[in-house]
This record gives sequence, C-alpha cells and structure tokens, in this order.
Amino acid sequence: MTPFIEELKKRNDIAIYDEPLDIKLEIPHIAYAEVKKPNGGKALLFTRPKDGDKTFSAPVLMNIYGSYERCKLIFGREIEGVAGEIEGLMHMKPPQSLSDKFGMLGKLFSLKSVFPKRIKKGPAQEVILTGEAAKLSDIPVLTTWEEDGGPFITMGQVYTKSLDGQMSNLGMYRIQIYDDKTIGLHWQIHKDSSNFFDQYKEAGKPMPVAIAIGGDPLYTWCGQAPLPHGIFELLLYGFVKKEPAKLIKCVTNDLWIPHDADYVIEAVVDPSVLKTEGPFGDHTGYYTLKEDFPFGHVTAITHKKNPVFFATVVGKPPIEDKYMGWATERIFLPLLKTTAPDLIDYHMPENGVFHNLILAKIKPHYPGHAQQIMHAFWGVGQMSFVKHALFVDDKAPDLTDYEALSDYILNRIDKDELMISKGVVDHLDHSSPKQFVGGKLGVDATGAEVNLPKLEILDDDALLAQVHLYAPEIKALRQIKTHTQNPITLIKTSKSRNAKELFDALQDLGKHTRIVVLLDDTWQNDLDNLYMILWRVVNNIDAKRDIYLEHFIGIDATTKNALDGFDRHWPGDVLCTQSVLEDLRKRGLLDITDEEVRTWQLV
Repeated sequence: MTPFIEELKKRNDIAIYDEPLDIKLEIPHIAYAEVKKPNGGKALLFTRPKDGDKTFSAPVLMNIYGSYERCKLIFGREIEGVAGEIEGLMHMKPPQSLSDKFGMLGKLFSLKSVFPKRIKKGPAQEVILTGEAAKLSDIPVLTTWEEDGGPFITMGQVYTKSLDGQMSNLGMYRIQIYDDKTIGLHWQIHKDSSNFFDQYKEAGKPMPVAIAIGGDPLYTWCGQAPLPHGIFELLLYGFVKKEPAKLIKCVTNDLWIPHDADYVIEAVVDPSVLKTEGPFGDHTGYYTLKEDFPFGHVTAITHKKNPVFFATVVGKPPIEDKYMGWATERIFLPLLKTTAPDLIDYHMPENGVFHNLILAKIKPHYPGHAQQIMHAFWGVGQMSFVKHALFVDDKAPDLTDYEALSDYILNRIDKDELMISKGVVDHLDHSSPKQFVGGKLGVDATGAEVNLPKLEILDDDALLAQVHLYAPEIKALRQIKTHTQNPITLIKTSKSRNAKELFDALQDLGKHTRIVVLLDDTWQNDLDNLYMILWRVVNNIDAKRDIYLEHFIGIDATTKNALDGFDRHWPGDVLCTQSVLEDLRKRGLLDITDEEVRTWQLV
C-alpha cells in the first residue's frame, strides 16, 4: 500500500472493506453515506472491487479529502500557512537595506521549487499496455448513480497543452468510459482545456490528452484550483510541497505526467467530431444532461505494479468538495485581495455548491463599495460564475456562524437596495433560461440596521389559513427569523400558475412577512431541514426571472416549466438506488439511520 494509506491506518482514519463489492452503485453508495457523517467520516479502501463476476486486483480508495484533518495531511502542513506565504509574496516591497536584499533573495530562491522537474523514469510506467492489451475495462471505474450514462472517472487529473506547446494545463474533469478504447472528456466551455481544444480544432490537428489517477493526492486538489489562465497548476504543487513535482513523458505522446501516478490513460482526440456525454449525477446534486463533448481514443494505459484506483463520489451536499473547497478558500484569499483590497474574508458554503452562493466580509469606505467589489468578483476567473453574493461589513459575525450571520444580514436588507444583474453562469447551472448566461443577485448588508414598518406576525396556522383564502394550492408554510427586520416565510405549493400570479394573489402577505420563498410540494422540501432548503433554493433560482420585488421579496425556487416560459429540460435530483442501499444495510456494510437517509435525501 502507499505511504498515504499507511499513514491513514496509523491514525485510525481509514475503513477497510475486504468483502467483494460492486463498482456499480455499491461502492459509491457506501462512500456517499460515509461523507455525510460528522466531520466527513473516514477514508475508505475497498480491497476487492468487482464488476458482476469480474474481479479486480487494484483496490479502490475513496473519501481521501473528506475531512479537515485529511486535507492538512495531504498538504503536509497547515492550510493557513500556505495562504500566509502567498500573502507575504503579494506584499513584497523593494529592499531598502542589504539585509532586506538578502531576505528577498531567500524568498525568491525558495520559489525555484515551484517549477516541475522532468525525469526519465517513474513507477507510473512500471506496466505499459498498448494496442489490444490497453483495456479500460481492466480498471475499476465506478458507476455511481442509476441514471448515469455509464462508468465515470471522478478523480482524474486531465493533462493537456496548447497547440503551440507554450502552456500546460491540469484540470479535474469527469471522464466517461464508453468502451475499452474510448473516453468522453467533459471539459466545460470556460476551461483552459476547452480553449486548447478550440486551437486544435481550428488547426485541424489531433489533440493529445493524458488522464492520471492517483499518485500524490495533492495533484488532484491542484487540478481544481482556480488559477489564472495559462498558469500550470503543478506550480502550485511545488509551492505547497516546497519541492517540484517530478514529471515523466507519456509513452505515446509528448505530454508530461506525475512520475508516481497509479494509472495513466493516454489518448488522442479528433477535434472534428463530438460524442454524446452523460447524463451524470453531479456535485450540484442534480443530474447534468446529455450534451456533446470531445472524446478520445486510448493509445496506451500505464500503471504501477500495484496500483490503487482513486475516486470520489458527488451528489447532494455535504460531499468531499466541502473540504477541498475549504482549502481553496483559505489559500486563494490573498489572491482575491489583490482584486478587492478591502476584502477581509469570504466563504462559500457547501450547500451553496460553491458557484451558487458566496458570503464576503469587507471594510466599506463609501456608499456602493460592496457593489463595486461584487462587480470585481463577477469579473474574475471562476468567481465570475457565482450567482448570489451576500456582503457584510467588518462588524459582522464570523462568516461560518450561520445563525448569527443570517440575523445580521436580515436586519440590513432593504428590497430597494438589492442588485440584480446578468452575467456568465456555470456550465452545470440548470435554472437559467439560457445555458451559460443568467441572473445574478447581490445583497449589500454592510450598512446600519434598517428600520422598517412593524409587521403583524401571525402563527403559522393562522397565516396558512389566511393564505388559503387567495391560494388554495399552498399546502404548508413555515416562518423563520421572525425576530429580524426581514422575516422569511417558506411556502410549499402544488404549482398551478407562475410565481408572479401567485405572489400577486398573496400581496396581503406583505403585512405579515417580508421574504416569501416558494418551494414545490414534495417530501424532499422538509421545511424543518433548512440546510437542504438553502441547497434547493440557490440551485433553482435565476435572479432576473425568479425574484419579485413588489409587495415583498418573493423568491421562486420551484421547478420551472412552461408556466414560467422555461423550455430547457429540468434535471432530476441525484438519488441512491433504494434496493442497493437497503441491501448494503442488511449486510451490515452501511451504518446509516432512516433519519439520516431522509435528512440527506439519499433516496
């Protein structure tokens, strides 16, 4: 086993499953339930993966990033220390004395370790398979969800380079397995690899690609790091580790990959042809739909003599990206401050699936300062995909103290001050009327508490009875935060008209509440489960279409359809297969209660 696995054993931070378990649904379902445990559960090692009657010698390793402590182990030091070093570099000043010059020289000399080092040999090529011997079906690639289009590599490091060879890129994109020789490449339209692909397509030349799996777990985190265009992500590896990434040349192309990868799949892409990819149960908690993407023909598979297959499972939060995202937040805060110097801190809650919600704390100096920084965020790299931005000032509670922070924000919201605009949205966003472009919401809560007219607060039953006079389709409601200036009323409705018609019918609600949130009448929308309600709301709204500002602040988080003029396909929730879940529980392989299944909406 790898040193990383041995260290996890010493820490009693890995659960080992020696019973044969299927790569289709069984292994992923166990991992999906594990990461929902307090503090993310343990890492998981499945030593006897199988595909029906076929067995694999390579074990499957999962949930490696599923806790703060394992993240620190992977980085090899405190995450905040990495951020501090970056901040120090950002604030370097011209030396004023000889000692200053030597100090700066030391810092700059230490940066030599960031540049990857090319070497001749490595364990990633202990076994080299080409031609008919290179078969993807010999790798234990998981099929995670029942509606997935097939098996997907979910922790692949995708290596590409620009047509002129001047830029290299490492991205973390899912890889669909079509057959023994064909892979689907889900690099999204805004990513560097997609930009490189366009270059090859315009030139009419085949594009090389390499997918590495395993090796040092830090490679995977580097693959999702939001670095500026053109900066090779493995520079970040060297910065964190204080030693360069060691790279070896692929067997059938001129890409360079980590010397210690467990598996490497080498392929060539014909840029003139696309192939239908998906569906896939993604990290948004929804299926991403079928769409045409590039695909590659496998030219070689190399691996260690005793490889380990790394995988992650995505779906509804919380999942592994909660912890990976935390590391990204801390490390990239100093870089964000170069764009917004008055930024103090930011946080992207995992149930906002990162690109749907950002909380930011700033030191405001003048009216409109928060809006200015919102625009700066929406114009910078991956921050440009954020749909909803809530800004507070330096007197606000900690951004992770959700109860206190939500009170602080609700006491400072004035509906006339909300900023609704339009911009780029993530490739995976399903709620915008048009793919890639949608509404943005900015909330400036950096000012003093608002002093709004007093409301007549009713109890839930009384308010529901009043609501039924105008909207019998409403099935349930719950009021929260009634002690604040902007109480919220959550409403479950059996949709029979569009939101504006319903909000207009409920205009008298403005006497009793200030924010009304519409949800579909399904059991998943448990009005007591605010964690999952927030996940549903920020996924399902497009600010320009779904926010109503006449008699109160109305938010339509229902499934959109023809009533809303919505003509895109609305995807379904990611759900476990109930029969598989129950079988695993009966066999004593899955320790999860009925309450936990319901809370995290597993089925």
